[in-house]
Amino acid sequence: MAIALGSLLAGAIYTWFAGEDVNWDWRNYHEYNVWAVINGRYGIDALPAGFQTYFNPTVYFPVYYLRHLLPLPYGLMIIGAVHGLNLLLIYFLVRVLLREAATASAIGAAVLIAAVGPMTLSEVGTSFSDILTALPIVAGCILILSSNGSHHGRYVLAGLLIGAAVGLKLTNVVYALGAAAAVLVAARPLLATLCLGVGGLIGALATGGAWGLMLWREMGNPIFPLFNAVFQSKELIPMNIMDWQFMPRGILDALAYPFYWLVGDNRSSEHPFRDARFAVAMLLLVFGICRSLATRVTIFTQRDIQFLLFFIVSYATWLAVFSIQRYAIVLELLCAPLIVLMISRALAGPPGAVTEGTSSLRVNSVIVTTALLIALWSQPGDWFRRPWSNPFNPAIPQQLRQPADYFVLDKPIAYIAPLLPPQSRFYQIADIALPIMPDGRFDRRIRAGLQSPLPGGTWELHMRGKPIREQLLERFGLRVDPSRPCVEIEGAQLGTAIEACPLAARE
Repeated sequence: MAIALGSLLAGAIYTWFAGEDVNWDWRNYHEYNVWAVINGRYGIDALPAGFQTYFNPTVYFPVYYLRHLLPLPYGLMIIGAVHGLNLLLIYFLVRVLLREAATASAIGAAVLIAAVGPMTLSEVGTSFSDILTALPIVAGCILILSSNGSHHGRYVLAGLLIGAAVGLKLTNVVYALGAAAAVLVAARPLLATLCLGVGGLIGALATGGAWGLMLWREMGNPIFPLFNAVFQSKELIPMNIMDWQFMPRGILDALAYPFYWLVGDNRSSEHPFRDARFAVAMLLLVFGICRSLATRVTIFTQRDIQFLLFFIVSYATWLAVFSIQRYAIVLELLCAPLIVLMISRALAGPPGAVTEGTSSLRVNSVIVTTALLIALWSQPGDWFRRPWSNPFNPAIPQQLRQPADYFVLDKPIAYIAPLLPPQSRFYQIADIALPIMPDGRFDRRIRAGLQSPLPGGTWELHMRGKPIREQLLERFGLRVDPSRPCVEIEGAQLGTAIEACPLAARE
């Protein structure tokens, strides 16, 4: 109970300390997608958040309601408290792995390492789903490791949890592969794999099935707009949307990633961070394997091997497919018990080995020292927050207080849609990944809207300081009206603003 309460308080207090979340993805699609579902906007607007408009919004409903129904900062502090429960799961995971060797020092060190993860801290109290879906994934890992080959219901439950995480956020599929690898060395691998797979399928369908079915019916692609080279929806050219900018350039570069993060090279993230845990874990893993080979003594238990497979396969898949640091929050959390486990096994040997009191003290000292050094070296990322003393509550200019058509020429802007008159319509025409297809449903929707003008007229929206991409408007016979002034709406990120300029028909 004390550990659970401490985890909840840690998340809530850190959220209060960090400030109001205004991250890029919240401004682009976390806020808009939920609002769009609630208000039936998917048949009115045209991709205000670009290709992310059709990402499954289910996981963002809790933070949406907490943010809107409770006064600041309490709603986000509650979601931060929920995020803090990851520390409770790390506590249980260490106990499962180390058993009788799970001393207070080992547990405390693992919790400390997990608590100071740069991506973990950056997402506490935010709308990001990586840290929220880490809860069922880590819980699923615990169930796999604690099944002992006989409690097959735990494999089903682990599959349910991890599958649910995949259904909510498809990038979590890397951990499903890690889980599948882990059960291959279970006492009865075929039965364990079957149980995990059945649970995973049910979990994924429960959280993502309804959304996928809607996309299949409406777009001809159950994960639209992803993998459209396979499904070939008519609303997008046959291509697979992938973000290659963070990927390693070769095997040596991939092996060096943990050491890039050690020195603050953030090539796998949009914003700076510094982290030693992956480099330490890699070195300890190599040392442990070399020691085992040199002494011809197996220092790893079957449970250890399952955990190592879960981690290594998940990490390798993540590195090969995404290499986006935010998607590695589960791995960041799992580094904590991994480091403690490797030090314990490398210095003290496997469970059952005779351990002198002096040796136990040495192991605990190394574990605690390593944890403190990692904590002191870590530098969290920053996805932008506002001080609670200056919350986001923009004034809407008088010129924009009537329903209007808005052409969105930039990202992220969709979060402004709920603040404008509800009869307004929003059309994103500048997204490179998901352009408006000629004579497609969105093209026809925009043209139909222009044929039924709203009393507030037609406007374009772009970020202040960026040029107006007027050439994009030519396709719809529009231009910026120089006879009327543009107006500004305060942006959620401090120091930014959204500029709205009136449009007129091209002559």
